[in-house]
Amino acid sequence: MKSGFTGGITHGALSWLSARGEARGKMAERLSAALCRAPRLVLLLFALACWLPGFTTIPPTDRDESRFAQATKQMLETGDLVRIMNGEEPRNRKPIGIYWLQLPFAAAARRAGLAAANPIWPYRLPSLLGALLAVFATRRLGALLFSAEVGLWAGLLLAASLLLGFEARLAKTDAALLGATTAAIALLAEAAFAPERFRLRHALSFWTALGAGILIKGPITPMVIAFPLAAAFWQAGSGRVWRALRPALGIPLLLLLVLPWFAAIGIATHGQFFAQAVGGDLGRKLAGGDDAHGAPFGTYLGLVFLTFFPGSLLLIPAMRTAFRKARHPAFAFLLAWLVPSWLIFELVPTKLPHYVLPLYPALALLCATAMGEDAPPLSARLARVIFGVVLLGMGGILAALAAVSEFPSPRLLLGLVPLLPLGLLAWLSWRLPDLRRLLGTALLTAPFLYAASFGVELPHLRGVWLSARLAEDVAALGPGRAFGAAGYAEPSLRFLAGTPTRFFASGAEAADFLATTPGAVVAVERGSEAAFQSEAARLSLAPHPLGAERGFNYSKGRRVALTLYEATGAAAASAPASREVK
Repeated sequence: MKSGFTGGITHGALSWLSARGEARGKMAERLSAALCRAPRLVLLLFALACWLPGFTTIPPTDRDESRFAQATKQMLETGDLVRIMNGEEPRNRKPIGIYWLQLPFAAAARRAGLAAANPIWPYRLPSLLGALLAVFATRRLGALLFSAEVGLWAGLLLAASLLLGFEARLAKTDAALLGATTAAIALLAEAAFAPERFRLRHALSFWTALGAGILIKGPITPMVIAFPLAAAFWQAGSGRVWRALRPALGIPLLLLLVLPWFAAIGIATHGQFFAQAVGGDLGRKLAGGDDAHGAPFGTYLGLVFLTFFPGSLLLIPAMRTAFRKARHPAFAFLLAWLVPSWLIFELVPTKLPHYVLPLYPALALLCATAMGEDAPPLSARLARVIFGVVLLGMGGILAALAAVSEFPSPRLLLGLVPLLPLGLLAWLSWRLPDLRRLLGTALLTAPFLYAASFGVELPHLRGVWLSARLAEDVAALGPGRAFGAAGYAEPSLRFLAGTPTRFFASGAEAADFLATTPGAVVAVERGSEAAFQSEAARLSLAPHPLGAERGFNYSKGRRVALTLYEATGAAAASAPASREVK
């Protein structure tokens, strides 16, 4: 694998520079040797270079991230660490794990007075750490099953993947779940393939990771682990693997980790958590497209070339190699991890891109093994065509987001920034005929692409961050102002403006609230404006406009316009200046 690894990263970087011949080869070998001497440091620096742009500057996103963060925030405010609430409504959908992981970071940031400008980033830290754990576990697994270079290469592919880049920046379950699941599978592989070095601490770590996965997202981690566990039993012998895992100690530890909270939430909610989480949330996902997220079989396969970018460049030759070597124990283990769970996710009617994230380390490892082989010409040509289409699609999405949210503002030009690294990759995809060199170059370009998109474009597209701007407007009016919104009920607004924020079903309710609540401020979307004004007239209320905000609600895919009002007689002099993003 040394030649494959060297030919990937280092020659990918050097082949389009001026260095040629023997000098280039020696430089590549020295660089490859240096990278392999400190794999953890290389992975850490590379992952942070890919994930940190935008981590503290992108405002809270809608809708899942803000719902998770808001529930954690309310735990801090109320001291209730068992029930999961979003405003006045119970959030009986996922277990407690991610909230408990977010709590210490959010509490520490609050005590230290940090995160005043963007209070969401402390809630994102468990996702960042979970993603790092997944990358390190993938490297360890690759070194165990194949070689140290395959492990390093697989870790780099996972760290650079577009989907993990998104999830590492979001305060939700999926990156933390990936960390727990990948760590458990890496430990399982060690029990099966290297039992001589599998100690008690490793066994207890396996059951702890399994318990953490259950507390984060219920049945997903056990389901994903079940298939490689069966493969390990078949290959290494069920008795040997089971004895290595020490179930007599591990199962009680697992129960000690997960049962107390499940018992407490059952008592606190009188069983409603289980009825709504299993019969409601999970039941809707299995029965049909929950929350309008239904999609046909094969959706994940079609999306993987984008979501696993840039590693997807090697997916076609990697899968060809994997199925050709399916009888090899290492490949059989990875295919058992990948294929059955992938089919289950495809069969479930409800589909979101991040559902298959726990399978991406297996993809990364299979692609890393393909670095040592030359792809057949037809597979290479098909991979390059798909890679070019993905580049065009990414550029189109980033440019379109800027256009719909900022037109005709000068900030529209921000959409051009990520097109520079994308254009470079598109040019190189034709200049570099070898897939391994092209992928190595794409990896080196990935931090610049993510810095341009997540670090420069997205935080500055103010047209999409309506909640942040509304919260700024209300804060500028002074503390203690009761606030609500009609026609705009995105969770990020409650997180930023405060837990007491009210969401009204109609403009008439907003007018009633304004009339009965001293010092109140309401934001009324133009679709609710007529009902608001009609009810205000009936109440002999003359609402005073304080300002306007216009932009693009990406959750609903439409432009919105909101006006802030207070009741006549309030101090209008303190109102913020009207700001518009057309």
